[in-house]
Amino acid sequence: MPEADCPPPRATYRLQLNARFNFAAVEAIAAYLAQLGVSHVYASPFLKARPGSSHGYDIVDHSALNPDLGTKEDFDLMMQALRANGLGLILDFVPNHMGVNGADNPYWLDVLEWGQESAYAGWFDIDWQPEPSHLRGKVLVPVLGDQYGAVLAGGGLELCFDARAGEIAIWAHGAHKLPIHPGHYGRVLGSDHAALEKLSDAFSHLEGFHPHEQRRAGQLKADLAALVAAEPTVTEAVAERLGRFAGMAGELESWKRLDRLIADQHWRVAHFRVAADDINYRRFFNISDLAGLRIEHEELFDHAHRFVFELIAEGVLDGLRIDHIDGLLDPKTYCRRLREKAPRPIYLVVEKILGENEELREDWHADGTTGYEFANLLTNLLIDPSGQAQLDELYRRFTGERRSFKAISREGKLAIMADEMAGELDGLAREAARIARSNPRTADFTRNVLQRALREIVAGFRVYRTYVDAEGASAADLQELESAFTQARRSGRGIDHSVFDFLFSLLGGEAVAKPGSGFSRQDVMRFAMRFQQYTGPIMAKGVEDTAFYRYNRFIAANEVGGHPGHLGASVETFHTANLARHAGAMLATSTHDTKRGEDCRARLAVLSEIPVDFTEATARWRSMLDGNETRPDGNDIFLLFQLLVGAWPVELVSTDIGALERFQERLQLAMLKSAREAKVHTNWAAPDEIYEKSLHDYVAAAFANQDFLADFIGFEKRVIELGAANSLTQTVLKFTVPGVPDIYQGAEAYDFSLVDPDNRRPVDWVWRRESLGNIRPVARDNLLDGSAKLATIAKLLELRRRHEALFAAGDYRPIEMAGDRVIAFSRQHGDCALVVVAARFPGRGAIDGFLPLAHHCPVYGDLLSGRQITPGKEGIDLAMLLAELPAAVLVPQTPPAIRHSQP
Repeated sequence: MPEADCPPPRATYRLQLNARFNFAAVEAIAAYLAQLGVSHVYASPFLKARPGSSHGYDIVDHSALNPDLGTKEDFDLMMQALRANGLGLILDFVPNHMGVNGADNPYWLDVLEWGQESAYAGWFDIDWQPEPSHLRGKVLVPVLGDQYGAVLAGGGLELCFDARAGEIAIWAHGAHKLPIHPGHYGRVLGSDHAALEKLSDAFSHLEGFHPHEQRRAGQLKADLAALVAAEPTVTEAVAERLGRFAGMAGELESWKRLDRLIADQHWRVAHFRVAADDINYRRFFNISDLAGLRIEHEELFDHAHRFVFELIAEGVLDGLRIDHIDGLLDPKTYCRRLREKAPRPIYLVVEKILGENEELREDWHADGTTGYEFANLLTNLLIDPSGQAQLDELYRRFTGERRSFKAISREGKLAIMADEMAGELDGLAREAARIARSNPRTADFTRNVLQRALREIVAGFRVYRTYVDAEGASAADLQELESAFTQARRSGRGIDHSVFDFLFSLLGGEAVAKPGSGFSRQDVMRFAMRFQQYTGPIMAKGVEDTAFYRYNRFIAANEVGGHPGHLGASVETFHTANLARHAGAMLATSTHDTKRGEDCRARLAVLSEIPVDFTEATARWRSMLDGNETRPDGNDIFLLFQLLVGAWPVELVSTDIGALERFQERLQLAMLKSAREAKVHTNWAAPDEIYEKSLHDYVAAAFANQDFLADFIGFEKRVIELGAANSLTQTVLKFTVPGVPDIYQGAEAYDFSLVDPDNRRPVDWVWRRESLGNIRPVARDNLLDGSAKLATIAKLLELRRRHEALFAAGDYRPIEMAGDRVIAFSRQHGDCALVVVAARFPGRGAIDGFLPLAHHCPVYGDLLSGRQITPGKEGIDLAMLLAELPAAVLVPQTPPAIRHSQP
């Protein structure tokens, strides 16, 4: 791990920047964030992205600020406000991909214009020699809304001239710029006009300036722009020449000249669905507008980080959050290079989704992950595992679904490989076949059988990827490969085991472990490392974005990095995770990627305590709503009922028509996205309007049914009360265990948001400021109000500010408690100490027993309620301690050494 010369933040506050919430907006809330008690703003990407980007991950220039967020002056004013309030800044940095298509990325446009001769061709992860011969030496550009011929005949591909730049390009649908290679400008400009003829001839002889064709072309473009600006007749002549490439709408034959010009370019424009099969550049997952970067190339690394390193050197940035670390070819080398080249020590966390029992690699020298595993740990801590059997039975009866989550996950991964990322798998199979043919011992392994085997191996992965590199495979890598291959051999029974043996030797590096193997080490390592870049997207799209929307047994557990096949986590598991966590790891409970807000999940956890009541309620609700002629299937209805329970606004009553309509619309949008992601009845590529209308209408019918609303609200009242207790427990634990608490924007109050874009709705900063200015002791009577959560966070952040060493370096000591309902631990550093006690499963009623504190101090103060508590002989009476609130943070009134007796 890195030296402790860059202490981790005390707490971070995640902000999602966009045109509506920009640099000026951050400046305006800086004082509020400081008053809340965080130490750092943790900003979404603010480097230059495609115009209108709602998220900033589609960066087109790493060396500039995003103009949609404001000017350089606006940025400086924001920084002045942050510094004046004692706040640092952490940036969400995107090294894996850039935004492409459109007309905004100059590096991508240069590649389209010059092909492999572009100075930036090596920046993007492009296969210039793919299997389809018509794509060799070209980049597939899948941006058309219809088949190529239909778009061409309909005039959707237009030859245009940029008079200011002197450039000629095809524009697809008026939005996507496809540059014409300058060597073909002569075909467009022709010889009809004397001045144009000279330039036409010059463009047609660029090869004479090799290897400086691009510089020569730039000079000629400038000459063309100047000529057009100086002589109006030239403008008319160019327009006339462009017109010769246009045809008659609907008559494909009339567009032949333009078709031939397009065919000779370094790109092939195609229908967007072609990407699934023929894509020849690595994408971010299956998003064709985000092209993968080869950040492992040091020249590109230096270019992409130059501006960010300047901000670090100037003291503007204190840390980086690395987006999608698993997308990189070599995450370890990337992180090491980042540490080595950063102008000063920084806080460094990585967006890494850990599988069950997977640990962050120590040799990356990162301070920790961004905290998905912690969010799932807390949610599972609140879920009562004793309710799983009844929830399983309810789900089977309600939906008819009897498959396990593991089976549904495998199905989802196979579907993504077949439908959305088949081209990438085909490319891996071709690489494997080329390697096989290079050695007589493996020359008979065909591409087809290798592709079948690879599909089974990828489907069998338990983690997002392995990290085999030039230094070999770690024990953890080999363990995960063996697990995936064991599963693949079972499921791929028709495939000879020798095929799997060969692929294992490639993916584990054994094939070239010794000299004289007969294989190229470069080829084998390239294949193994590219394979690793493929498994992560399949896991993300197949599990997170497919299986999580198909398996609606208990959606609180269907969270990024979650493992919903099993419900619940023991107190021992919680303590073990806290003891193993690095002090710099983020503690997230809501993020821009979570599918439900933290308090929505905490409330849903209550259902695991009352599965019988929930079973009876869902039966009544379904009966009340079954009068609709068309209705969604049981799985989607079961999802709807859970979303209603988890997200129902505390203050919402059936007579508030306006609020009901707003909440109804949120649910309809969430249900639509869920159904499309599930890809069972409808999907994004080919929506089923009839089924989607049935979803929309079913939700509307529920909100229009007064009997249903009355019954639902009667059930919901108890769940809301118990959920509020869970929320407080979750909040207290998050801000007291080892790690760096991260607050997602607005989630210092109750966060009942649904999947994005619902979780990116505007935040009511006025209410939060006012509530923070009127902090009261936390009590039972204000638990239902989000101000109680905000007050708890503010008090705990103030404690962290006053005792930074306690939380940054203090020890964590579990306190053993009888039963499974109480989590207790102490933190101590020198003379500073505290004891945390939190209850779970509030539906079971009061808690009996004692908190065993031997040799304790005479009096403790509860930070939340403000009470003074004096322990008795056996310790502190839990029934008394937790009578009003489900958690307590006990601060000794004199500095003791805390020891614990056994229960």
